Amino acid sequence: MAKKKLIVQKYGGSSVGNVDKLKNVADRVAACAKEGNNVVVVVSAMGDTTDELIELAEQINAYPSEREMDMLVSTGEQISSSLLAMALHRKDYDAISLTGLQVGILTDKYHTKAKILRIETKRIKKELNKNKIVIVAGYQGITDEMEITTLGRGGSDLSAVALAVALKADVCEIYTDVDGIYTADPRIITDARKIECIAFDEMLELAANGAQVIQTRAVEVAKKYNLPLHVRSSFEKKEGTIIMNKNANIEDPLVSGVALTEDEAKVTLCNVSDTPGIAAKVFNELANENINIDMIVQNVSRLKTTDISFTVLKSSLRNAVKKSMELAKKIGSGEVIVDEDIAKISVVGVGMKSHSGVAARCFSLLAKNKINIEMISTSEISISCVLKKSEGKKALKVLHAGFELESKKGSNKK
Repeated sequence: MAKKKLIVQKYGGSSVGNVDKLKNVADRVAACAKEGNNVVVVVSAMGDTTDELIELAEQINAYPSEREMDMLVSTGEQISSSLLAMALHRKDYDAISLTGLQVGILTDKYHTKAKILRIETKRIKKELNKNKIVIVAGYQGITDEMEITTLGRGGSDLSAVALAVALKADVCEIYTDVDGIYTADPRIITDARKIECIAFDEMLELAANGAQVIQTRAVEVAKKYNLPLHVRSSFEKKEGTIIMNKNANIEDPLVSGVALTEDEAKVTLCNVSDTPGIAAKVFNELANENINIDMIVQNVSRLKTTDISFTVLKSSLRNAVKKSMELAKKIGSGEVIVDEDIAKISVVGVGMKSHSGVAARCFSLLAKNKINIEMISTSEISISCVLKKSEGKKALKVLHAGFELESKKGSNKK
């Protein structure tokens, strides 16, 4: 007999948002199992459950402890996983739901953004050997001290990819409410084009810069272990987008996509002494607080002082501002200014490696449309600009059209 394929499927919150959607997911999972596959399913919390739990916590305590937040929000995935198991039972399929603890998803001790250290596969393999469909509550893990942790927003993607790697799965499918990766958010750009296949590096840049289809850390793990991912719709049968290793070649489009994020904020330390080691001190202390910095700009020193600006996710802003104010006192700098009214627009494409003039074209398009740039960051395959939040969607449309991303495949080659 041929060996059964092992397929890991992940369903996001929009895919399991209500009872009817859960039943639809049960139909898809059952169909996969009926084809003779071993199936491991990872689920997110239903719809906006996580946001509702966070809002509930803040009504009780404006500054809840991260440990208790993990205890609270991890329940959302447990609800959807158990309900999906019930839906499969109703269809006469043997299924079992498991928490991160029961699986053995072991993490470090950083609450709300823990990193996976290892995954014990014994329990899952035991259940699969009983011909059960295994449903795992995503987004969560456990420390060696048996403390519940969560993996950051979008962490169910990471749960699925990590499980697929640990179990040596044949396929890892990420199901969501869109049918693949697009050249821009199709909810904003109605003529955005679906990408059939995209390189890990491009997807990493798009995910890090606002494309919300899949979590950045999940793509990083998939790239590390060369695990292709198939992003597809949970509401349609057609093929989605494959994320995989692919070598850049002359046929690659100049730009693959543009992304917009509005969930970052800018923090500026004013009048910082322009002496060697100050920047290192500032960012080392922020790193020690597990605060991830995105873009950094240091102004030119004219009077032996400088301003240092950086961007962080709004979810980390409170902690970043608190630490920055402590640092300002320590190093004798000026005030700390916070700007939450920003957006970041990014242009991404492996074709940029071998073409000059992409940055100039990007800046010219924005200038022509009177969109001012506050910060700039570049890499081999991306250009990111911080703008006023009110200009974000306009900039997305300008750059998407300017690089001809809505046209047929290949028309944006120059």
